[in-house]
Amino acid sequence: MVSEVAHIIDKIHEPIDKWYLRLLLVGLGLYHVGTLMWNPVTYAENIGGFNFVKVWLLILGMCSSMIFGVGFKPRMIVFKVIFSPYISFILLLYFTIILF
Repeated sequence: MVSEVAHIIDKIHEPIDKWYLRLLLVGLGLYHVGTLMWNPVTYAENIGGFNFVKVWLLILGMCSSMIFGVGFKPRMIVFKVIFSPYISFILLLYFTIILF
């Protein structure tokens, strides 16, 4: 049962598991980390301020992009779902759009 679910999740992640998409996600993650670290006040103003939900989603998106980008593949099903590259891409794309 567990291995079947893990296999299904791996099949879902297979189309996005390409080197250029990894590079794109790492680039987006590093861009947001760098922008946030360089000037957090301006970053917060541009995304409409920090609150618990935005910060949690931003950290999730950045961490997921780094985990996927370096090629780490979680073994536990829970972590495969939480650190999904699809979720990371959606979150980082959202923050990129509202940043500009």
